[in-house]
Amino acid sequence: MGGRPAKNGLTRLELKIMQVIWRRGASTVTDVQEELEPALAYTTVQTMLNILERKGKLERELQGRAYVYRAKVSEEKAVGQSLRDMIDRMFGGSSEELVMSLLKSRQIDAKRLAKLTEKFSRGAEEEK
Repeated sequence: MGGRPAKNGLTRLELKIMQVIWRRGASTVTDVQEELEPALAYTTVQTMLNILERKGKLERELQGRAYVYRAKVSEEKAVGQSLRDMIDRMFGGSSEELVMSLLKSRQIDAKRLAKLTEKFSRGAEEEK
């Protein structure tokens, strides 16, 4: 499991950059570069922003002499896509297998899962 996601997913660096855009809103290369830890070269950030634009995750607009980048996908949608990709790759598309793996590896216990299920059910009822 390296840094290579499916064609629609985000690498770790791409995700870090998207998180800056989601947090700050419209940003230039310099804006993004200033927020990243560890610091990256301007050209590296510029290249990554252009890759994200080609992937359809960002849009850009020339303002003066600099491009300003804006998110085309919400954080919620990107997380959902990444989660779906992981479930497809690692659990054969089965969300149930993911939950069973979390239980088996003690990442979550049955009590906490029951509380989350109850909380989710209440939220779903309120949306109706």
